Amino acid sequence: MYSYARLPHDVARLLYSGHFKAARNTIARLLNKEIPEDLRSRLLYELERIRRIEIDYSIPEGQAVSILRKNIPGFSMELFEDWLNRGYLDFILIDGERYYYRRFLDNLLFLCDEKPCTDARANRNVKREKMRNVLRDHVYQIIRSGEEGYYMPRRVRVRMEVRLDCRNIPHGETIRCWLPFPRIDQQQNNVKLLHSDPEDAILAPPDHPQRTIYMEKKANGDTLTFSVTYEYTIRCFYIKVNPNNVEPYDEDSDIYIKYTMEQPPHIIFTRYIKNLAREIVGDIQNPYLKAKRIYEWITRNMTYTYVAEYSTYESICEYVSRNLRGDCGFHAILFITLCRAEGIPARWQSGWYANPAAEGPSPHDWAQFYVEPYGWLYVDASFGRSWRGLDKNIHDFYFGNIDNFRTIFNIDIMARFFPEKKHLRSDPVDNQRGELEWREGNIYFDSFQYSLKYVD
Repeated sequence: MYSYARLPHDVARLLYSGHFKAARNTIARLLNKEIPEDLRSRLLYELERIRRIEIDYSIPEGQAVSILRKNIPGFSMELFEDWLNRGYLDFILIDGERYYYRRFLDNLLFLCDEKPCTDARANRNVKREKMRNVLRDHVYQIIRSGEEGYYMPRRVRVRMEVRLDCRNIPHGETIRCWLPFPRIDQQQNNVKLLHSDPEDAILAPPDHPQRTIYMEKKANGDTLTFSVTYEYTIRCFYIKVNPNNVEPYDEDSDIYIKYTMEQPPHIIFTRYIKNLAREIVGDIQNPYLKAKRIYEWITRNMTYTYVAEYSTYESICEYVSRNLRGDCGFHAILFITLCRAEGIPARWQSGWYANPAAEGPSPHDWAQFYVEPYGWLYVDASFGRSWRGLDKNIHDFYFGNIDNFRTIFNIDIMARFFPEKKHLRSDPVDNQRGELEWREGNIYFDSFQYSLKYVD
């Protein structure tokens, strides 16, 4: 309920100006009063949100300068001040001091096109170029195959592990763990659980919108490990859509009703969002061409940057539509929101992406939109943005189509787990890294380590 109650003005003002200590004290005073339960929930969450923000923005300025000296050729304090003034350095004020985002260096290199930054990027691009070539070859293999639909099956075996330091949790307390587990759908099937630790695990239904494997262990005063190994088959999808064949929607259908609605707080149709969607699509009526206009606008105007934890944003679609920057999930949520605002069914999809040339897989988010009679089509706006200006065929491929380098866990945001989680989640949007809790509350990301590996 916290997201439906706005923060009191005094608290919002203090947070906006970086007075975290004063904000905490103001919240404490308000919690001692008789206030509505919705506001109480919002304020209690705000205390946790402040803590999470401080984890993401944890690098003091002296350390940030040292990181830049080490990684940027020709770095100087004059450059540092210039980048601050240009907005390239990602920091917030906390009680009068600047603290930098834990991935501020990466974001600097995404935002800055000046020579010191381009030189630093060049040092990183050797491995990325190899990955880019592998993906280019793969996409062209799909395009030139002459086939359409789901094909080119790829069998994958995965091991995921979470390690929790439970020395601060009383001995014998039950630790509850939800690890993401592959869904079964048209693209991904033949899913087989090979092993779990502990073995008495509970699998969510195959088509659950955020599928998990649930496990429990007792705290032992040391390190607890939860792990799962599974196999699945993933296929690419490719289709040639004729816009003239697109049919009107049945607006009474379950798909249309569910996937054109708002999902507060992250998919909302504010006046700003509705006006933006209308400006992008213009007078086009064909839903496929509307969605294409939205994809083109996002891939043309958005900048990729890393973001803080999703749980610290009040509304992702509002943030990304105003700032024109964000990671793959922010791009996907903006695409979904703009489509839905224009009456086009659209939904979330996420899991892990594993280019064979990479050291390992990493979390990734994308989207789908629905048109009759073709059904659900795919959109990876983040990949489309990165290929724009490099290869038009690959840019166009990621509107409607998808590769087979993925593991799919989620097709919706903010879905309830099976069995349900009792406490606030570390990531309320989706589940790619696992979620843990015990009797007293949630166990946040800073308390455990996770890994996902493709194995032979």
